[in-house]
Amino acid sequence: MIEPETQQPAQDETLRIVEGIFRKVLREDRLSIRSETSAKDVDGWDSFTHMTLIVAIEKRFGIKFKLAELQAARDVGDLLNLIKSKVSK
Repeated sequence: MIEPETQQPAQDETLRIVEGIFRKVLREDRLSIRSETSAKDVDGWDSFTHMTLIVAIEKRFGIKFKLAELQAARDVGDLLNLIKSKVSK
């Protein structure tokens, strides 16, 4: 049996968790994100905030991203796919 900590959350659950991280980092309780959301869509999502978001996501999911992976990520959907690939290993 797989322990609960190692189970991969469903994609919509992952989005919910990531949205919570965005809300906390950006201090915007009503922020709503979708897979298509990118930095240009969110006020305050600058390069510093981006790094803060990435560190928070890495800590929450117990993963580490490679620089090349982050450079290729264009939107939240790409981040979700990266999380899925790392959590499933």
